[in-house]
Amino acid sequence: MVETVRRICAVLVDRANYGRMHPVMRAINADADLELLTVCAGTMLLERFGQAEKIVSADGFKIDGRVFLEVEGSIPATMAKSIGLGVIEFSTEFQRLQPDIVLLIGDRYEALAAAIAAAYMNIPIAHIQGGEVSGSIDESARHAITKFAHLHFPSTERSAQFIRRMGERTDSVFNVGCPSGDYIRSLDTELPANLFTKIGVGGALNSNNPFFLVIYHPVTTHFGSERQQVQQLIEGLAELAHPTLWIWPNIDAGADDISKALRTHREHHKADWLHLVKNLEPITFQKCLKKATCAIGNSSSFIRDSTFSGTPVVLVGERQAGREHGENLTAVRPEKQLITDAIKAQIAHGRYPVSNLYGEGNASVRIVEKIKNFEPYQQKMLQYVSEY
Repeated sequence: MVETVRRICAVLVDRANYGRMHPVMRAINADADLELLTVCAGTMLLERFGQAEKIVSADGFKIDGRVFLEVEGSIPATMAKSIGLGVIEFSTEFQRLQPDIVLLIGDRYEALAAAIAAAYMNIPIAHIQGGEVSGSIDESARHAITKFAHLHFPSTERSAQFIRRMGERTDSVFNVGCPSGDYIRSLDTELPANLFTKIGVGGALNSNNPFFLVIYHPVTTHFGSERQQVQQLIEGLAELAHPTLWIWPNIDAGADDISKALRTHREHHKADWLHLVKNLEPITFQKCLKKATCAIGNSSSFIRDSTFSGTPVVLVGERQAGREHGENLTAVRPEKQLITDAIKAQIAHGRYPVSNLYGEGNASVRIVEKIKNFEPYQQKMLQYVSEY
């Protein structure tokens, strides 16, 4: 038990961050020994990505700091510049807020900037969902954050083993599962039938009727090929013409090309099947994922969160290559015929059994307990250094 109230700074850098972090934030708020500080950064603050900070406030969380760091351009150079600006701005906020622990999740470059700032300021870092394997630059960012972190909360046993193999202290690694599973399992799928008349643009979409859910982000290591890849996906879905809810991509290098492809298709084709939204609040998003006939694209949420609901998934391309997944997922290259064939097969199969691959629904409680009992240390050292 901590002797004084411990100040935990949760850093939220995009909409997906908050979707997985908010159960942990609620658990921190509910504990008298902990004080939650919330810093919103990156696309959380930008209107064209839905300004998700408004959702955070509406959920009752006080926003204690804001970090504007995104350099416009959506090319590799602007991503790199955003990290540099982020280190400067996060340092300012951490100096002002004086947190005892900085809490990060995932593999975003914005989170890497926060990790660098905290580490050089001797602030211990707790990291959720390290040790995972995927494509894109996220693979490197995730493991870099792991090497800066002092407490590790991976979502699977394989991820926990990978963190230990990286030389992290075995007593700092805890396989707790994915926090989003804390609420997805018991979540109903009730949505207002007219929900999408109020948000988004495009064809009419009734949430009570069958629909596809699509997210397709850039693959930064294949910068320059995004337009061609997403075009294959768009053409495949247009051929099926099934009502589709498509969430705009993130801000990574190549995002503008994906957005242009979607806009061009809408301008030159009758696309009544397609409804586009900037963002969904976490509960609504998870209800849509749980309710969807099939989830299609390359979002990590489709891999991780779908295991709690059994939604059929068609994973397109290499952005999530190597990530652990349940039996509900089929992976294909970004080629029209492969995509449509896989979707048809998943529809024919229907829903899959719920899986415990990413936890049993108690991650937040376990994370808070470990944070409370954590004995801070600053000097990190490879666990296996004594072997040489």
